[in-house]
Amino acid sequence: MKLLAIETSCDETGISILSQADHITLGGNALASQIALHAQYGGVFPAMAKRAHAEKIVPLIKEALGQAGLLIEENSTLGTVSLDHIKSICTHEAELVTQLEVFFNTYKKPELDYIAVTVGPGLEPALWVGINTAKVLATVWNIPVIPVNHMEGHVVTAAIERLDDNTFAFKDLPFPLLALLVSGGHTELVLTKHFGDYQKIGQTRDDAVGEAFDKVARMLGLPYPGGPAVSKLAKEFRALNTPNTFELPRPMLHSQDYDFSFSGLKTAMLYMIRDLTEQNTREIADEEKITLAAAFEDAAIEVLIKKTLRAADEFHTQTIVVGGGVAGNGFLRDQLIALIAKKLPGVSVLFPEPWLATDNAVMIGLAACARVLNGSMQTQDALTLKANGNLSLDK
Repeated sequence: MKLLAIETSCDETGISILSQADHITLGGNALASQIALHAQYGGVFPAMAKRAHAEKIVPLIKEALGQAGLLIEENSTLGTVSLDHIKSICTHEAELVTQLEVFFNTYKKPELDYIAVTVGPGLEPALWVGINTAKVLATVWNIPVIPVNHMEGHVVTAAIERLDDNTFAFKDLPFPLLALLVSGGHTELVLTKHFGDYQKIGQTRDDAVGEAFDKVARMLGLPYPGGPAVSKLAKEFRALNTPNTFELPRPMLHSQDYDFSFSGLKTAMLYMIRDLTEQNTREIADEEKITLAAAFEDAAIEVLIKKTLRAADEFHTQTIVVGGGVAGNGFLRDQLIALIAKKLPGVSVLFPEPWLATDNAVMIGLAACARVLNGSMQTQDALTLKANGNLSLDK
């Protein structure tokens, strides 16, 4: 089996080529980040993200196919598919239509069995670019489409092992797994009975933890994306090995459920900064910034870890997988591994490789591969695909 995977859920445009036999081989991987585009605004603007996806997606398809040895020049492969039909699929995306027309008139149909594409959750304007591209490719090439939940991609990335530079295999893990999914848009605890069968047991009631990191970063005058910037300052403070003079609340730490809330923590941080600046009639000093960053990270990570620990104990899971952009947080990794070893010895904790923690098309292809391996893979008529910005993993 060989597939092309597409990811456009937020501010990363990703295309990958994966083949699956005894193992999974990554034949091509192309990614374009929009961080520089959105950094000046301190966050992602959906309309700008959509335009950037439309500009980048066809060049990335060419790049990934080229890496996989599947980009072969040949006169038009449009066949019976009319340009008007492509236009009807890519409504309001004239530049994308033009690029696709040139692409089909230049290169032959590659040897692919499936197209896997993110259908949600995410920013719907961004999602539609990937979905419409998948619709056109599937229609012109007559290839079936596998719709993929973006969050399932984050679940599977920690469950693979690298065999060599471009070859991977799914680890032989006992189910159920407990997945802690932490990103700019989501904070969830998901009981994974097997890949494709999920039960969400907890989620944020307001801000996601990654979103809270970004907002706190703006309060401290740090660049976007905020998570790495806040963590860098917090690490500087911990290196001093001195007590933290700031104390922030741990929202819902002792609630009897597995839900999260980070809005109150963010607000407490705002008030603390306001009090400091008003009392001293000056900007926050550098030493105060690193102390505040550590206080925030301590509070946010403690809530994530304590709830994950309790859920793993209650549901008797032998493995915890962590996925999403915040999975790259070193403090979360170190603290979770240490506490699990102390409180639940025998339970393994798995994190993805850093490049797989953030959004990419490889994780979308891996989710499709996991479904194929366990027999739960389902294709969908390409023209019926729709973007669902609020798609839930357990639906």
